Amino acid sequence: MRTSSRVTRTGILLALMLFAIVPLLSMLTTALAEPGTTPAGLSWPAHPHWHNFVDAWSAANFLALFRSSALIVLGVVPATVAMATAAGYALAQLDVPFGRAIYGLLVVGLTLPVEALITPLYYDIQSMGLLGSRLAIVLPLIGLLMPFGVFWMRAHFLGAEPALTEAATIDGASTWQTFRRIHLPLATSAWSALSVLFFLATWNQYLLPLVLVDDPTKRTVAGGLGAFQGQYGTDIVLLCAGSLLIIVPSLVVFLVFQRSFVKALLQGAVK
Repeated sequence: MRTSSRVTRTGILLALMLFAIVPLLSMLTTALAEPGTTPAGLSWPAHPHWHNFVDAWSAANFLALFRSSALIVLGVVPATVAMATAAGYALAQLDVPFGRAIYGLLVVGLTLPVEALITPLYYDIQSMGLLGSRLAIVLPLIGLLMPFGVFWMRAHFLGAEPALTEAATIDGASTWQTFRRIHLPLATSAWSALSVLFFLATWNQYLLPLVLVDDPTKRTVAGGLGAFQGQYGTDIVLLCAGSLLIIVPSLVVFLVFQRSFVKALLQGAVK
């Protein structure tokens, strides 16, 4: 029984790995094909054209887009994670007036699609005089990501050990000191994972920058893919090369924080 269970689990894991890896391999083989062609199937080209990545970088002006995306990420991720962590702790551990109603409104916010909000957002940003600036992307993203962030962090703090709070109160610690010195370090795994999720959501954001910002150099890197789409066709080879360039930072962030995730989870397990 155990052997069959292991085989089943291994088979499922292999299927999931193939489901994730095959599209990336297909993009890589297509990105190395001869420019202007439309490769069919998954086959390594006889003469890989590695210069396609350089051509894609230049054609989409990725240097300016990477710089713009970095500024947007720095404006969105730290502020959203900090506010979501504080709000999640308050709703889970403190007696906040109308806390359940506030949490209910945030949960409703999770159900609203961005597409339904894009038109009122456009006129709100326009009335604030921010249309065309990076703040037109940063401020809406903070609001759109907050419901999930609060939901995520509240779920973590609900599982916090009440004895820790009681001990800190007996020792004379204030609410802020209890949060900052006790619960926040123990929540490292939760808010670090949330930071990566928010980074991915911001880095790959396409619709908001496209609608709210006219200058392509002030958008996120995802907007650079439009450089490979013309009126009469799309350069599939350079499009795949540009897509892979956009994916690289996400992979780097995941690889850098992977050990931190495991270490934080182990620390939380023995708290």
